Amino acid sequence: MQRAKRRTWPDDLIPDEQWRVYKEVIARAREKGIRFVLGGGFAISTYTGHWRNTKDMDLYVLASEREAMIQTTADVGLRDFYERQPYDRRWIFRSACGDIIVDIIWAMANLRTLVDDGWMRDGGEFSMRGERIGVVPPEEMVWNKLYVMQYDRCDWTDVFNLFYSVGAELDWDYLIQRMGDDIPLLAGALSVYRWMCPGKSRAIPADVWEKLQVPPPRPQAIPEIDWHRSSLLDIRPWFAVAEAR
Repeated sequence: MQRAKRRTWPDDLIPDEQWRVYKEVIARAREKGIRFVLGGGFAISTYTGHWRNTKDMDLYVLASEREAMIQTTADVGLRDFYERQPYDRRWIFRSACGDIIVDIIWAMANLRTLVDDGWMRDGGEFSMRGERIGVVPPEEMVWNKLYVMQYDRCDWTDVFNLFYSVGAELDWDYLIQRMGDDIPLLAGALSVYRWMCPGKSRAIPADVWEKLQVPPPRPQAIPEIDWHRSSLLDIRPWFAVAEAR
């Protein structure tokens, strides 16, 4: 299976001081031999090509290495964000230096699972200013974000963008196995995506629709035209069109 290509971020997208903090945390973690991958906005941008600055860097680590990574952020001079804004410490540690935040994550926010070796598999690769860092594999990104559907936040927009960008390359059997009894969530997201992008959704393997018991997308009258209904939900652009660099 072909994995997502490496993407290079524009060097001026992240301010120098912010990048200095990120780079120092990364360097010290590597010196200690801590395994980690980038998640959050960095990972989404790596797969979709939609570039945006983010004031926080999400580092996913094995639960067994969370204390070592937390100490690494302290060594760099970052401090616990909890006193400024309380958060759930059961799955994340938020460290900050002013407005620059580095999140250490070792579990899903709903505590559905801990980060394991599957999250450390070969995924995409983030590149900026000569630094190359692995990112969370797209299957884990989809699995994780399917559960983020709160009153004031929903990550299904990221899920749709992942389907749009790398849906044809996803390891669907692996993802379905990961979902377990929660397969209806994945089937629901695919059903909405099929409605939004009847053309692009045809890139998803035919047997996936059958396994999830979701009707497959119908052939288009003009297959080469990729039309979609996303503007019925939001007139702003939904999907990035940039190619991997």
